[in-house]
Amino acid sequence: MFLRAFKENSNKKYLNKLLSNRYVNVDDSKIESLGIIFNLGENEDFGLFKNLASKINLHPNNLKVIGFSKDKKANLNTWDLCFNPDDFGWKGDIKNVELQTFLDKKFDVLISYYLAEDLELKLMTAKSKAQFKVGIFQNDLRLNDLIISTNLNEFDVFENEVFKYLTILNKIKK
Repeated sequence: MFLRAFKENSNKKYLNKLLSNRYVNVDDSKIESLGIIFNLGENEDFGLFKNLASKINLHPNNLKVIGFSKDKKANLNTWDLCFNPDDFGWKGDIKNVELQTFLDKKFDVLISYYLAEDLELKLMTAKSKAQFKVGIFQNDLRLNDLIISTNLNEFDVFENEVFKYLTILNKIKK
């Protein structure tokens, strides 16, 4: 019980360190790869993300989606990769090799589609080496470069706003 609290405190300090040292560099390079982090407890429709990728003219091979579930026994076969709280150690250490590979990939855009205030989801977003991060409004505004304020059940609104702003920023291939 006490160790869990110490571990969480350690991860919170690490998250704050990551976010305070974050360098934001937005350029007009076109999107070639897209990473998506979402919470399985809030959304389970993988097809929504495939539609978003096709709308921004991205080849399906360049889309990587990972899900987070607090339930370790959830049926996770549908997703590219799923993770749970056991995949995290002290000081933001990642125990899962596939998860570390996702974090090390330099996506052109990372979409964080979750509202939950789970530390693990925030660590994933913060540790990602993506060039440009898009997300739904969070309490910590340092997580994403572009924040879209919408409800999770209004994915079409989110999708249209992402498309609109990526077009304005000249990031979508024609």
